[in-house]
Amino acid sequence: MSTPLAAGPTATPAAPAEAMVELQEVHKWYDQFHVLRNINLRVARGERIVVCGPSGSGKSTMIRCINRLEEHQRGRIVVDGVELTSDVKNIERIRSEVGMVFQHFNLFPHLTVLENCVLAPMWVRKTPRRQAEETAMEYLERVRIPEQARKYPGQLSGGQQQRVAIARSLCMRPKVMLFDEPTSALDPEMIKEVLDVMVGLAESGMTMLCVTHEMGFAKTVANRVIFMDRGEIVEENEPEAFFTHPRQERTKLFLSQILGH
Repeated sequence: MSTPLAAGPTATPAAPAEAMVELQEVHKWYDQFHVLRNINLRVARGERIVVCGPSGSGKSTMIRCINRLEEHQRGRIVVDGVELTSDVKNIERIRSEVGMVFQHFNLFPHLTVLENCVLAPMWVRKTPRRQAEETAMEYLERVRIPEQARKYPGQLSGGQQQRVAIARSLCMRPKVMLFDEPTSALDPEMIKEVLDVMVGLAESGMTMLCVTHEMGFAKTVANRVIFMDRGEIVEENEPEAFFTHPRQERTKLFLSQILGH
């Protein structure tokens, strides 16, 4: 009979955190324009990543590829163990688990706030209306606008509309949230109210990928900050090191322009 191995401090290496999103050698072209170049990114479950970089660097394209709003031409994208291919069932499955919030709120103007929030759970998840409305009110409470439930989007401020858009995504109970410059279309006084909601979401343990120029938010919330330029991931690090000791010249230039030093 073989002798059992003695348990020692090096007997079992720590398992890496489970990946929620993984991009492996991802490339994308628009005709001749190589918009994403060899993107490798692993997002652990519960991790919060902020993606920054100059306009046209491929940030939004990268996160839009994660739920197939854009199609990559080479490489692999895996979300919660499901590979994103041209298989429609896989695309639908991933989209039902991935919430997305855009610059422009994309709310249906002819539906009330509550109706906007219950539509996807009822159609996609076949949730009964009463249950869908209870869930919607729960998330409208969470984004601090339950009193707006019976109003139409056009009756709300930009900041309120963006909070509705976040609540609407949360109503699908997604496993990961993607934010594509969610505050860039807002007036300055409305930005904080949306960022506060996102901070609360991060504190709840939601896996988040956020394209933003709000560097204060990155310092507060991110586990990692990723800098993209010309379709590549140029640098990534935890926030303290990223902002105080950037390694690449392109990162230093970007930070000097956006932070003013």
